[in-house]
Amino acid sequence: MRRSRMQDTLITIPELAGRLGISRIAVYKKVKNGQIPAIRVGRRYVISSKTVKELQQPVNEIDLDWIDAAVKKVVQEYGIVLKWLSAE
Repeated sequence: MRRSRMQDTLITIPELAGRLGISRIAVYKKVKNGQIPAIRVGRRYVISSKTVKELQQPVNEIDLDWIDAAVKKVVQEYGIVLKWLSAE
């Protein structure tokens, strides 16, 4: 049986979770929070291939700077707790 063009451009939450390497619950929560745009079809949510491509793009330089700043702040504020947790 041949798949229609519509099916080729949409994927389900479990499929997206597999592609991103995260749990389907995490993807579902991101859909519910509006972080990942999705369309409800019957009892399932589907995500467009355009959205999937955007989610799979590598992190850009601006994002890396933001991530570095966030990590430094967390280490500065919680460094002692992190060391204590890593010892366990």
